[in-house]
Amino acid sequence: MADRPDRCAGLGVEHCHFPVFTEQSWPDDQVALYPYMAEQAGRATVAIIRQLITPGALPALVHCASGKDRTGVVVAVIQTLLNASDTEVTQDFLRSNAALDLTGSPAGAAIGHGTRPVTAAHLLHAMVWIRSHHGSVSAYLQAAGATEVELEALRGVLA
Repeated sequence: MADRPDRCAGLGVEHCHFPVFTEQSWPDDQVALYPYMAEQAGRATVAIIRQLITPGALPALVHCASGKDRTGVVVAVIQTLLNASDTEVTQDFLRSNAALDLTGSPAGAAIGHGTRPVTAAHLLHAMVWIRSHHGSVSAYLQAAGATEVELEALRGVLA
């Protein structure tokens, strides 16, 4: 983390680090990246849920380096758990492109994930992986260690 300090440092907020990837290497191809993120994001998402249901934890900000890929999958999982429709989740996910000025195909798109726009298909690949391997988002999170009590608590604090 020292090589990529958090910009929230010094703002009087609690910083919690829940990495989706424990290694520094992941698929470069976004078609392969999203199912891989779904496979890897369960434990981090459960840790985030546990933080969110801690008294006094809200409001909270969930983010990563660009705030679109890993953050997008984690937030989509949480939104789905809260019964947002696939359309609503996808529309929210796609807002990253405008927020990060990734609305076109930038010339440097091959440089890194931070320069590549997200697509509805990316998120669909992640959610299909979750549902095909676990049946539901709730079952996915429970397989990663969440309890039904924790999932209900999240619904209670965020619904």
